[in-house]
This record gives sequence, C-alpha cells and structure tokens, in this order.
Amino acid sequence: MFKKILIANRGEIACRIIESARRMGIGTVAVYSEADAEALFVREADEALPIGPAPSRESYLRIELILEACKKSGAEAVHPGYGFLSENAEFARALEQEGIVFIGPSAEAIAAMGDKIRSKEIARSAGVATVPGHPGVLADAEEALAAARAIGFPVMLKASAGGGGKGMRIALNESEVREGFRAAQSEARSSFGDERLFIEKYIENPRHIEIQVLGDGFGNIIHLFERECSIQRRHQKIIEEAPSPFLDAETREEMGQEAVALARAVGYRSAGTVEFIVDQNRRFYFVEMNTRLQVEHPVTECVTGLDLVALQIGIAAGQRLPLAQSDLSLKGSAIEARIYAEDPGRHFLPSIGRLQRYRPPRGEGLRLDDGVIEGGEITLYYDPMIAKLIAYGEDRESARQRLSQALDRFLLEGVENNIAFLARVVASERFAKGALSTDFIAEEFPFGFAAPSGFVEADRMILFAALIVYRRLREREASLQGRLPQPAPANPEQLIVLLDGKAFAASLSGDGRGVYKIESEGEAFALKSLWRPGEPLLEIEREGKSFAIQVERLLESSFRLTHKGVARRAQVLSPRAAELSALMPEKKAADSSRLLLSPMPGLLRAVLASLGQEVKAGEALAIVEAMKMENVLSAERDGVIAKIHAQPGDSLAVDQVILEFA
Repeated sequence: MFKKILIANRGEIACRIIESARRMGIGTVAVYSEADAEALFVREADEALPIGPAPSRESYLRIELILEACKKSGAEAVHPGYGFLSENAEFARALEQEGIVFIGPSAEAIAAMGDKIRSKEIARSAGVATVPGHPGVLADAEEALAAARAIGFPVMLKASAGGGGKGMRIALNESEVREGFRAAQSEARSSFGDERLFIEKYIENPRHIEIQVLGDGFGNIIHLFERECSIQRRHQKIIEEAPSPFLDAETREEMGQEAVALARAVGYRSAGTVEFIVDQNRRFYFVEMNTRLQVEHPVTECVTGLDLVALQIGIAAGQRLPLAQSDLSLKGSAIEARIYAEDPGRHFLPSIGRLQRYRPPRGEGLRLDDGVIEGGEITLYYDPMIAKLIAYGEDRESARQRLSQALDRFLLEGVENNIAFLARVVASERFAKGALSTDFIAEEFPFGFAAPSGFVEADRMILFAALIVYRRLREREASLQGRLPQPAPANPEQLIVLLDGKAFAASLSGDGRGVYKIESEGEAFALKSLWRPGEPLLEIEREGKSFAIQVERLLESSFRLTHKGVARRAQVLSPRAAELSALMPEKKAADSSRLLLSPMPGLLRAVLASLGQEVKAGEALAIVEAMKMENVLSAERDGVIAKIHAQPGDSLAVDQVILEFA
C-alpha cells in the first residue's frame, strides 16, 4: 500500500479523498492555486504545495506542475478526483513515465473512452446499444446541418472530449444547429483544449441512468448497480439517486451486464461509470463512459456500504477486488442534492462571493460532502458546486422526506444558491412519484424559478411562521427594560398577514411559553415553537411533526420566509394598518430596457456588436464566461448601439452595463 498520495484536485472531492486516505493510514499531499491558499482541503491535507495562479489552465491543468509537486513531496501515487486532469490520457502516461502510480484506469482506456466517437465504436463491437447518430467528427457547421437533416430533429451536438455538460447543445431546428455548433465548439476548446464535435439523435423525454463499474488489474470486473441522474440543468446533474425508481430487476441486470462488457472490452481497471439514456419503454442506449470517480458516487456508497475511493486506491496499489458480483446487493435508497452557488431565478447563472453564513444540517441518515467553511470565498475560476447533501433511508420515500427536511434546515448566506430550488423539486408531487426525465426542470419550471402565484401547501406553514415571528418580537419588545411600557399582545389578536402582498386574515393567541393557537380560513391550529428573535431558523411542532422555516428580517414588520423551496415576503399588520397599506403606491422598477446588463459575475470574452450598429431582436451581442461556462447575451429588441460600456477582458459584476441602445 502507498505511504503517500498526491491529490491533483481541489474542493470537496479533495476533502473526500483525504478522508478515505486517512482511514487507510496514507499520507496526503494537496496542491493548490493562489485562489485556494486558504481553502479547507489545503488545511486538511498532511502537506500542501502551491502550483500557480488562480485560472485552472495555469495551475490545476498544468501536468508539469503536478509532476514537479509529486517529486518534491515524494508522493508515490496521484488521485485525480473528477474534472481537471482526471480523464486526461497524457497525464496518466506522464505519471507512468516518472514511475508514479495513477489512481485510475490505464491511459489506453482513458483515451478509448474519452473520445466519444471511438467509444461508441467500441460499444457497438461489444454488443452495447448506442444512440443513432453521425459516424464521425463534424468538419464544420454545414456538415453538422447535413447530418441533422439525415438524422432528424431534435439533435444533440457534443464535444468528443466532453463531460460535465460542457460543449453540449440541443438543436431543434437548422438555425440552432449553426449557433449551437459555434457555441459548443468554443466551449469545448476552452474546457478541454479539443474542439472536435459529433452529433446524434436527441431522445425525447429520456432518463439518464448510469452504471457504476469496478475493475482490478487481474481481469475482475463488477458493477455496483445504477444511479438515476435525470434531474439536470444545462445538461449537468443536480439531483441523483440510487437505485433508480424506474428500473425493474431485469433491466437493471441487462444494463449491468452491458456496462461490464464495455469495461472488459477496454481492459478497464479502477472505478468508472457507463452512462445510458433510457426511454419510456426502458430501452437503453450507451452515451459515454466516464473513466473516473463520479460526483454522485456517495449514493452508491450508501446503498452498497462500500468506500469507492478506498477501493480505487487498493486497486491502484495492486490489490484484487475484495468481492464478487454475487456478494453485492442493494440496501435502502439514497438521494443526493448538489448545492451550487448559482441563481435559479436567473436561469441558474453562477454567483460569487463570501459565505457569510454556512450551517449545513446534521442528523441521522444524512451525509455531507463539502470543501468549504463559513467565511470562505466562492470565486469565478472554478465549478460553482459548494457541497453535496445526501439523505439515506430504508426506502425512497423515507430518503426523500429526510432530504426535504434537511434542505429546509440548510443555512447558506452570502452567495445566491439553489437550495430553495432543490427543496421545491424534492417536495414536488412529480418527484415524489419518481416520474423523472432530463426535461423535468424545463417542464416543471417553464417560466423559470419564482415563487408560486397561488396559495400552495408550503404557504400554510409560512403563514404560521409569520404570525409566530410577529408575536415573539412583540413579546420581546414588551419585556425590554428602559423602554416606554409596551402593551402586552392581545389574546386573541386579529391580524392580517400579507404574503407577497396577498392578504390572509388570522386570529393569534399565545401563552408566552411557546404554545400558539392560530385560526385562519375557518380552521384552528395548535402549534408549538421556541423560536427566539434573531435566530435564522424557526422550528414549528404541529401534531407531533417538526417543520423548519428560514427567517430573514427585512424591515420592522416585514420578513422573508422560506419553506419547501417557497420564499415569501411576509408582513403582519393590524386590520386597519393593512387597509391603509393597500392605499400605498407601488414603487416602479427603473427602466433598463435600453441596456444590456451582465446577468452574472464573469469575464467579458467578446463584444459582438459595434458602435452605431443596427441589431435585431435575438442577435448575439456579447459573450460572458463564468465558472467554465460560456454565456451568449442576445438583444431582446431591435435597436442601434449607442454606447459600449465594457471591453473584452473586463471582469463584470451582476447587472453591470455592457451596451446601451439609442
């Protein structure tokens, strides 16, 4: 076994590898960029070495710098994690030439499966079904267009060296093929240094289901069942689970056998994942093989009881797999939610900033994989994932309920994040039924993520929370010394609760010891809460069940309350005050229709329009890059460019003006 390994990665996966290595008695070496000098993984590792500036192409993607760190530290092996150099065959070869073990598959297997075109040829030879598509690399947009016509719309453009949703575009028509080709090629070049693209049929209403495989250096290959990864945005997974609620035992076995056959065809060693698209009739098609550990590996660990990182390390050290296929069985269900620094209300555009508050939930059946601490900074240089919250239960519904409750209790402030969005998805009826597809988000949130317009189930608890917060603040004010005497709150008190401006009448009574009686819409509710003013989380006990509502005070009697992914601005008023409030004029938002604003913090890569140019609605005006994603900003109306406020290379803040129309 190795005495010391170097981790060629950062963030939560670096922390995860350190955790397994520590249990195995193996020393760890972290490498870090200038932006990560104070990061948690740097503190957790036994040793840490700097490797360059913040941009990954100048640090984490520099093979020679990783090799130099290995030699300097005396590390015998390198674990690449995922992303960066984890699927780079050249990196694996360079390590081998220096006598350093790569904790992963052979360079040949990485090259074979990393080329999405060649991997499909190998899959077909191994008897694995593949998605219909064009047989080779596309020379240009015109060839892509011809291929799309032959295959039939919709089609998917993909980077041959791609992964993680980068370099992918769905095209529904010919104009989208042309634009998608340019964008996918540019993104692939930026992310992988390889701009080759291919095209295939886009399967409508598909599920994304993958099989985890493990192989050792002695020809033993097994599969660890499946993970369902259908909940995605921008082709990137955000919720994963094991097992899939869709597969039956027969399909599970067939997919497992085909995944093992593909792995055997390339002499696979280490952990890897064979990804499939599955249609509504459980017909499955090979998409790609990821020759590395997956972000979502914890759900497999939960349902199998295995440590995939430890198994990877053991295999790399020359050990045989300690178990056979017949030794494996599924136990329970696990669901993982990826916590991202992004704004769901702005089409999931990335957010940056400092974590002013970071209080993840803890408890039975919960696991948290993260690499951040309160006060840490989320920068624009790397992937925006903050943490992974995993819930495990004896069945899917218990895991779902546990995850839903945990998301309600996850406190994160300082950056925009997707916690409320994840909570809404997990609490939704469709997710509860397991009716998933990769189109789930587009179908369930066709107009983007916003508070529901009508009264929904979560609103009742938000209404209760608003009244309890109001009463507790009144009780505290009445008890403060040195103030003019305050009248004790009346019992019962007739009040009006405004939720996003919509009025609800309620009667509130309290005993001063945390027991409340609320009457609203002809119903009476007995509740208990020991919330204290200033606490960001309000717990309510109702009929033996506990509910959590996040509380943010805005003004004297105005709060932002969040529960099950529903966020409301709440205000509690007397009936007379509510009557007068309705007469107040609404403040109109400033007119920004003449401005092109950056919807996210990022780097302005290009300005595609010039001063005085006439542009049409839908015409591309600028390209902003943030967290490895390229975003094209288009004109919302016809107009003439009157002023250019920013230049290529500028760092942009959210809502910073780029262009101005006449």
